Formats: sequence, structure tokens, C-alpha cells
Amino acid sequence: MQSLNPPGWNRPKGYSNGIAAEGRFVFVAGMVGWTAEEKFESDDFVDQFRLALENTVAVLKEGGAGPEHICRMTMYFTDKQLYLSRLAEVGQAYRDVIGKNFPTMAAVQVVALMEDRAKVEIETTAVVPV
Repeated sequence: MQSLNPPGWNRPKGYSNGIAAEGRFVFVAGMVGWTAEEKFESDDFVDQFRLALENTVAVLKEGGAGPEHICRMTMYFTDKQLYLSRLAEVGQAYRDVIGKNFPTMAAVQVVALMEDRAKVEIETTAVVPV
């Protein structure tokens, strides 16, 4: 994978402006912060964020990919201010689960998610080199 950050642009913090990659695509549906049995164990935003990332990594593994292959993430939050107020904890959870891979990202505040207790949903695309 090659990060695409044009010369003269400020370097983005925690993501890339673009990624170029070749290989086999692994698409991960929107993951929320619940268990494999589809039960929420916490209503805490950071707990749900971490578990959504862990669920993402589990699906990636099933597809022969790892966090290092992630090229794109879209994160949907029900409360932008909650996300921003806990950004340091969110960043730590991200580094703990994903590591130092900084794919392209979009973060969107939404009115609600399909699962009423969900505070975050993360959709991911990975590319595994062939």
C-alpha cells in the first residue's frame, strides 16, 4: 500500500488522504460494539468503539487479512461531541487494536444506528497483497 499525501499539504493526523493498493479486497460490514452473540456489554462509547474494532479484526482474520491491510474505514457516531471529548481514549483503543496503520477515514455523525444501543458503527475495506 502507498499513502497518498500530496506534497505541500499538511500531514493528516491519524489517517491518510489517500491509499493506492493492489491485491484481494476484503470488505467488512458495519461492525458495532457488541459480542459475537450480538449482546451489548457496555453503553460506554470507548468500550463500544474498542469492541467494534476488535470485531472488525476478527472478520478481517476470517478473510485472511489483518489490521495492516486496512485501506479505508468509515465510522458512524451518534454523538460527535462525545467522540471528540474522548478522542485520546479513542486513539488509544485504535492503536491497541489496529496498531500504527492509518488508512483513509471518514467520520460521520448520524441520527441513529440500526442497533438502538450502538453508539458507533465501523465499516472497513482491506486489500491483501497477492
